[in-house]
Amino acid sequence: MPNVADDALAVEDQRAPEDLPRAPDDQPETPQDPPGTREAPPETPDDRPATPQDPQDEPGTPRDEPGTPRDEPAEPAGQPPAPASAPDVTTAPARLSFPRRFGAAFGALPRRITDAAVLAFALFTVIYHAGFLAELRPSVMFRSWLYCCAALAVLAVALGVVRAVRRRRAAPTPPAAPADPAPAGRSRWWWLAVGVATAALGIAAAVTAGMGGLASWWVPTGLGLAASVGAALLARRAWLAPTGPPEPAATGWQALFVLLVSAGVAVSSLYMARNSKDDVFYVGKSVWVAERDIVPVRDFLFTEHVAAPLSTQPPTASIEVFAGALARFLGLHAADATWFVLLPALAVLAVLALWRLVHRWAPRRPVLAFVVALTYLYLVVGSDAALGTFHLPRLYEGKGMFVSAAVPLMWVYLTDWFESRSRWKLFLIAALSVVATGLSTTSAIILPLLVGAACLAMLLVGRWGAALAAGVAALAYPVGGVLVSRLVLGPVATAGGETQFFDAEGTYRRTLLVGVLGVIGGLALWLAPLLVRGRAPRLLAAGAALTMSVLFVPGVLEALGEATGVSAVLWRVPWILALPGLIGILCTVRLPRLPWVSRLVGFVVASSLIFCFATFGVPMWSRDSFTEVAPRPLWKLPQQRLEIVQWIEGLPREPGLLLAPSTLMRVAPVVSSHLRVVMPRDGYLVEYDQSSDFVRDRQRLAAFADGTAIAPDAEVKASIERLNVTTICVYWVNLEAKAALKRLGYEMYARRFAPGAVRCFRQP
Repeated sequence: MPNVADDALAVEDQRAPEDLPRAPDDQPETPQDPPGTREAPPETPDDRPATPQDPQDEPGTPRDEPGTPRDEPAEPAGQPPAPASAPDVTTAPARLSFPRRFGAAFGALPRRITDAAVLAFALFTVIYHAGFLAELRPSVMFRSWLYCCAALAVLAVALGVVRAVRRRRAAPTPPAAPADPAPAGRSRWWWLAVGVATAALGIAAAVTAGMGGLASWWVPTGLGLAASVGAALLARRAWLAPTGPPEPAATGWQALFVLLVSAGVAVSSLYMARNSKDDVFYVGKSVWVAERDIVPVRDFLFTEHVAAPLSTQPPTASIEVFAGALARFLGLHAADATWFVLLPALAVLAVLALWRLVHRWAPRRPVLAFVVALTYLYLVVGSDAALGTFHLPRLYEGKGMFVSAAVPLMWVYLTDWFESRSRWKLFLIAALSVVATGLSTTSAIILPLLVGAACLAMLLVGRWGAALAAGVAALAYPVGGVLVSRLVLGPVATAGGETQFFDAEGTYRRTLLVGVLGVIGGLALWLAPLLVRGRAPRLLAAGAALTMSVLFVPGVLEALGEATGVSAVLWRVPWILALPGLIGILCTVRLPRLPWVSRLVGFVVASSLIFCFATFGVPMWSRDSFTEVAPRPLWKLPQQRLEIVQWIEGLPREPGLLLAPSTLMRVAPVVSSHLRVVMPRDGYLVEYDQSSDFVRDRQRLAAFADGTAIAPDAEVKASIERLNVTTICVYWVNLEAKAALKRLGYEMYARRFAPGAVRCFRQP
């Protein structure tokens, strides 16, 4: 039974204070303090009111948060007052022993590491964007960032010492009095029925959505909407309860386990390589920065910083520049710095971010839920849109780090802000939004949807001020960045923004997958809001489920694509869910009043999930995931292609473009920014005029080198001359191309034997 059953049995019905029965006259109640305030006690027992009523919360005023001090109940009237303690004697809580203090500090390490990483990369992104105005070189930006980080680290240590001294001198705060058990209300059984119905609707929606072809897409859409509405109502009732679970604190052993796992993930990242066509842009940009110490604000793939940049990739992302500047600072090749230095660090941060979300939202068994979530990422990778594909194999691409780390951390920060109203938590939300902008342009689409879902949840309980503050903090920087880039560079090209589009059903099956795995994804979407920790986590999870259910309604994504002009990336909207964490939380199910049975059920659910991942998923190390596993650390490229390109780079060549098979030309910009090629990637030509010689010459020559279409000799010669191609390399099996080159007067001047036999030609 979902956790909501416990809420229905334990939480009293929410009636207005004036409708609640008053306490007897001989037992007056004590009004609750607003959060963060404490009333001064009456001077004498006679000054205490006889029958005060609990004041109603004003709109936008929070109730007592978990852990907020509450006044002790007043003594019954007519009873003699308790003897006062001696004025000179103070009761101070016993200090924790050193092992416990050390365990608490060690348990906080994942939080401190991730928060520090967020602040550091946000700082670099701000410096990077400001560097455009001053035309700073990346090396100067990086050194400035290092100096600022060092100064802030010293300041943080000093502030930490000051806070520690103040805590020791501060008077001890009396522990909060336990809340009286809420009386059972008649409505509890009605809410229990709502919880059971919501769970049934969620299961039905997951089955019909995941098992494609069972029914029209309107069936899972309707069921999912009904389930998400029910989950939102239950989450709202749980939030309005007078008490809630306190914020969990990780133990030292939990932190040690998570840190060891993250270190293992980081090491495994060195030995697995997944071929990605986008590396020519992301890693190629880092190579350009490292070798030239220039931020490429214009095209750097087809031209020497001459043509306009891709409209879908404005130079707002900072992670590629960071990798290039890091490589230049360390004296490494940019690919080495990206894949051997940056990627392991990013892997650690992504694992810690996943742990923070699971630990913050899971009501119990967080370590087990974390293991299930991480197993999902490792065993469900095969599809090019699976979330496991964007984790370890592609973390160095900003979008991979965005979905794997920034999204879970944003939910954690929003949860902390919603419960504490701390200005520091609000600042972290703003800093993480800067990080998201520096990671990927996708954040400009996904982040507003995520924050909108969270704000919707806050509005469900009347927290307008909290929703507005969170929205401004999270969206001001990314939205401002998009507006500035669009004003400077113009709108997104129609062809670039609409190269592909997936409707609601296609989006579900592309990201949440199909079959048994699709059913599991649906269960995480529609059942997790019933299972997560009460109050803020449950409310935010319900807001995410409701938002995603609306987006899955047929026609909504089409309208969103029409309004934004970026239909090609709308299949990524399920990224707002932090799905791996929600899947892990499925194993935290609990049966009321049956703790041992609940624990057994949790382990059975976890084992079943892992069995399904292993049976129906494609693991990360499988060839079907387009991943190559090597006995040594290696670049994330097909090794034979890399060796061929490095061989070509070492040949004597005249200045000009290189023509080679398309698979080799995609590798060349990663090897060197000075190895200019005809066609870095054909997909990027979609934004250029398809009838121009700029596009047609490249397409004609790429087909010629691939051997797929040999144009007449006159056309090939004209294209070669217009593009200034000076070196042509083809595989030895491309007999037609070799014969054509001989007819055009080219001579073979270099040959490479199998494996990867290649012949290279040039004009005599």
